[in-house]
Amino acid sequence: MELRHIRYFMAVAEEMNFTRAAEKLCIAQPPLSRQIKDLEDELGAKLFERSPHSLHLTEEGLLFKQYARQILELESKSKDDISEMSSGLHGRIYIATVEGYGPHLLAGWISAFHKANPHVQYDFWTGTTDEIVNRIHKGLCDLAIVMEPFSDPELNSVTVHTEPWAAIIPGNDPLAKKRGKSIKPEILADRELIIPSRASRSEEFRKWMPDPSKPLNVVCRVAHLINVRELARAGVGIAIFPLAEGVMTEDDNIVIKKIDHPDAFATYLLVWSKDRPLSKAAEEFLNSIKTAEKLI
Repeated sequence: MELRHIRYFMAVAEEMNFTRAAEKLCIAQPPLSRQIKDLEDELGAKLFERSPHSLHLTEEGLLFKQYARQILELESKSKDDISEMSSGLHGRIYIATVEGYGPHLLAGWISAFHKANPHVQYDFWTGTTDEIVNRIHKGLCDLAIVMEPFSDPELNSVTVHTEPWAAIIPGNDPLAKKRGKSIKPEILADRELIIPSRASRSEEFRKWMPDPSKPLNVVCRVAHLINVRELARAGVGIAIFPLAEGVMTEDDNIVIKKIDHPDAFATYLLVWSKDRPLSKAAEEFLNSIKTAEKLI
């Protein structure tokens, strides 16, 4: 199997049409079809279900697409790292963050670093803590911001930010009209809730309630801040999400109140691999963060 086979496969998987994929690759369709057939023969599995008017990925094709994307990302990363070693501080830094205050932190760090190192580029990815840790272990990410609870002996971690958890309340909800900028969590015990998609959050939030054994009334689980805001604005439920002060803002349709509980705090960690060396650019970026945040 060669990289061109993987590139050809990804083009077809993305276009779901051999003619369009061939045009995208600037090759004729018959050679492309032969290359895909050779790949399937080598793997011993059909990657596509073909019919006169449609094309679909098989289960094997869907799995291979995941591996193919990672291989191409690693190829790009390896080129950047080697180029950087021979030509100074160039290349690309692969970073990731959870939602909430994470993107705000990274944006500030990138802005400062970019002024001193204008030739460095950034690949910025957002997801859940579990997804991000998986990317670091696969070598697809250099540095990342995750949230507690977190425990991974293979990763370095330092705390970079702590903020309260908050309730994002639809503006037409009676709770939004109550005075004060904070609420007790027990007020939310029987309300329809929107919570982060990370599996451990439901258990964490239940511990704030009068009866921790009682399940929460969760109507939606989300990973991204924009989804939290839009769902709350639409009146789907009350969202529990990190405060993200200065990022998440009130308007006529949502009111934000801090959750008044001694454990209702979200902690953000900067993490990176203990075993996989960072590229020169990523190492310098990490050092700039440590200096800015007084971590050294």
